[in-house]
Amino acid sequence: SNMVWAFATAGVDADKLFEMVTNEAVQRQLQGFNEQGLSNIVWAFAKAGVRADKLYEMVANETVHRELRGFDPQGLSNMVWAFATASVHADKLYEMVAKETVQRQLEEFNLQNLSNMVWAFA
Repeated sequence: SNMVWAFATAGVDADKLFEMVTNEAVQRQLQGFNEQGLSNIVWAFAKAGVRADKLYEMVANETVHRELRGFDPQGLSNMVWAFATASVHADKLYEMVAKETVQRQLEEFNLQNLSNMVWAFA
């Protein structure tokens, strides 16, 4: 996830790399990805404009399965921003993120996190 994050951040066109990462992540069924890795990978794909529907589906399912445990505010914010940017629907994920955000009473979220989340939910 860090590699595709770096390429996306730099704005480097690397479609073949993104394809290979998708295939590998799907084959491994996201095994070994921590919460930041899950958030970073979908953020990178969204930022780069690379479609990877199976990857997004797997990340949403895994995140829901983990019940958002271990995700910090930036990770939650980046996650929903990525799904919204990629126009990928993940209703259960959005529902859980919304509930988690309310439970945390917004105290942990900085302005950028909140701005990204509001945009993603719009």
